[in-house]
Amino acid sequence: MAEEKKIAVQVNHITKSFNIPLEMSSGLKQKLINTLKGRKGYRVFTPLNDVTFEVEEGDFFGIVGRNGSGKSTLLKTIAGIYSPNQGAVGVNGKLVPFIELGVGFNPELTGRENVYLNGALLGFSRKEMEAMYDDIVGFAELHDFMEERLKNYSSGMQVRLAFSIAIRAEGDILLLDEVLAVGDESFQRKCYSYFDDLRRRNKTVILVTHDMRAVERYCNRAMFIENGDVVKIGTPYEISELYSRANEEEPVNTDEEKKNTKEKSGKKAGAQPTLSVLNVAGEEKKSYEYGETIVAKVAWHDERIHHIGIALIRRDGEYVFGTNTYQEKLELGKNKQIEYRFDANLFHGDYFLKVGFFGKNDVEKIDFIHQGPIFMVKKDYGSGEWGGVTKLNHKWDV
Repeated sequence: MAEEKKIAVQVNHITKSFNIPLEMSSGLKQKLINTLKGRKGYRVFTPLNDVTFEVEEGDFFGIVGRNGSGKSTLLKTIAGIYSPNQGAVGVNGKLVPFIELGVGFNPELTGRENVYLNGALLGFSRKEMEAMYDDIVGFAELHDFMEERLKNYSSGMQVRLAFSIAIRAEGDILLLDEVLAVGDESFQRKCYSYFDDLRRRNKTVILVTHDMRAVERYCNRAMFIENGDVVKIGTPYEISELYSRANEEEPVNTDEEKKNTKEKSGKKAGAQPTLSVLNVAGEEKKSYEYGETIVAKVAWHDERIHHIGIALIRRDGEYVFGTNTYQEKLELGKNKQIEYRFDANLFHGDYFLKVGFFGKNDVEKIDFIHQGPIFMVKKDYGSGEWGGVTKLNHKWDV
């Protein structure tokens, strides 16, 4: 008999609307005129429209969508900050929201004083905060600023301090909203390490983010929302691909505009980039032996393309490895074809390649092949059982 799934968060047909005052309705006289003429002094804005989904215990559930899609409103509704107009939210367990980080901070107090103040708001005693203080400051990387007043902190410093305090609060369900958007690379690595710890402890996490690397790396399920509607719930890779496609869309209306766009881009009509997955003999195969060399052959026509990126993805959405020619300082010159070789030292299963086409750096995105041919890597029968994604060269010394 299959084990019955335990639901941590259930969102059932949630609709949330706000009345946005119109500029013309300001003032008592104008309100009276509007009332007599039957005009409403506001417009109705509905960021969430009949949203339904559920999160199981132990899920690391990603919510993605473009700006204004309703992500933060949804998170605040789950947290109980907003009440829905229709529908209901069910939460089974203690919920800790990391949404409005820094609420309760006093700008006139020092960083040190705000640590104790915010800890008290979270329910910690002074003795408990004294025991945590050094770890909090170390995580936030603010040793030299704790005696400064908070009003002298940058917004990023304030959020780092608030996040460092907030993660001390233990809960069954955590709501995280864009925590990776603050701090430098060192602080973001600490956030990633914290996420790893949450996964190891099988915590239930709902993460709102624009960072598809975080979705692919940490989430086991994800949801894409647009204009307050649930577009799709699926694997992290499916949702990451959907989000990337949504952000690539450029409105081109007329045939003349399409023609002008192609002429400006230098891209030949109908000439799409191609990807072939081959063995060293140049044969297309659907399965490879463990350790066999795989050759990815990429070709393109667009004159703007100067760099290529390739990522190896497991079929379930697990991001295995990725690199690009810009990071590796490889000049393509005028070539419009490249071969990328790697050894399939991988756990048995299905994989595919994702290819990115870039301009003069790896930020200037031009085109994508979101999913190449799916191929299988066979079981490593030669060296016993092992687990994970890839096999590391290792040695036991006893």
